Amino acid sequence: MLLIDTSRFGQLEVNPERLINFDEGILGFPQQHEYALIQTGEGSGFYWLQSVDTRDLAFVVCDPRLFVADYQVPVKLEDLECIELRDPDHGQVFVIVNKVGDLLTGNFQGPLVINVGNRKGRQLVLSDKRYSTRHPLMRIPGRAVMGKTA
Repeated sequence: MLLIDTSRFGQLEVNPERLINFDEGILGFPQQHEYALIQTGEGSGFYWLQSVDTRDLAFVVCDPRLFVADYQVPVKLEDLECIELRDPDHGQVFVIVNKVGDLLTGNFQGPLVINVGNRKGRQLVLSDKRYSTRHPLMRIPGRAVMGKTA
């Protein structure tokens, strides 16, 4: 087990098999290469992608097909050579989730493609305009405060 320090969860023991290496980093964070994939809860489709080296850097990610069943990453095989993925069907796709007001959105134009065999990942930048960087996923239910919804 690997012990990593996080700002959200304190120190976490992480199985090295849950580590993903992004040789090129993630957009905006080119120097951060190693991340741990942390499940947010039993049965949840959301995960934390926590930087191993920077305690304050973590992204919420999910499989986009939980929300858009026919989501396909239009990718050329040469885009996946750097992660040694020869068949896109053997990869795992995640999108980074953001909270905008009471809405969760996913960056469907910048999917993360993971080779599950060697745990190498790459963020792609798609030119396909069917999807946006803030594709609506779901509304966050309001919380009841003194008999009212917030």
